[in-house]
Amino acid sequence: MCGRYSLTSSIEKLSKRFNIKVTEEFRPRYNAAPTQFLPVITNRNPSETSFMKWGLIPNWALDDSTSTNLINARAETILTKAPFKQIIKSHRCLIPADGFYEWKKEGKNKVPHRITLASDELFAFAGLWDSWEDKKGDIVNSFTIITTSANSLMSEIHERMPVILPKDLELEWIKMDLTDNDITELLKPYPSEKMSYYKAHRAVNSPMYDIPDCIQIAPKIYPGETFNLFD
Repeated sequence: MCGRYSLTSSIEKLSKRFNIKVTEEFRPRYNAAPTQFLPVITNRNPSETSFMKWGLIPNWALDDSTSTNLINARAETILTKAPFKQIIKSHRCLIPADGFYEWKKEGKNKVPHRITLASDELFAFAGLWDSWEDKKGDIVNSFTIITTSANSLMSEIHERMPVILPKDLELEWIKMDLTDNDITELLKPYPSEKMSYYKAHRAVNSPMYDIPDCIQIAPKIYPGETFNLFD
């Protein structure tokens, strides 16, 4: 799965990398979390960022409670499982990022790891989006990140990983006329040799913290702790 990610780029770098207009509400995110409004690039508006809520709310939903349960969509069932099959042909998006987090169980603890491209470049997750109207008549746009089976590097941490699109295929994902076969071919695990990871600072454990500490390498000893030779 993918439950947290980072996008620490400047507006200028983000704009240049994806050849888009980045709206002024953008700010670097060190610990992007579900239910937050985050930048995406949609097939309907590919020339600029759109800010949407992370956690899909289908257009036919009675309320927004689905949002927390639909932060991810499995690539293997995306063409056949509701609510994704209703929007896969018409509502695709790119989610810009420069890293994502996953927690690995080590003894009794779950240790956060930050996964990036080996080049530290910006990249894009494959996603879906939808628009939902609440009881007041307000429109809420939301998105979900598509996941697939882990590559050999990610499998050391977790069995799943988000779909990272190769740079030269990003625009393919947001074309309007993809076939089922086209979609399936794009939703593959990213090559392990082009990725890397490290243990991240435990500040990322809480979505309340969206600070530069989150992307730092975890220290061997945190301030105020003591080192035990027998741990």
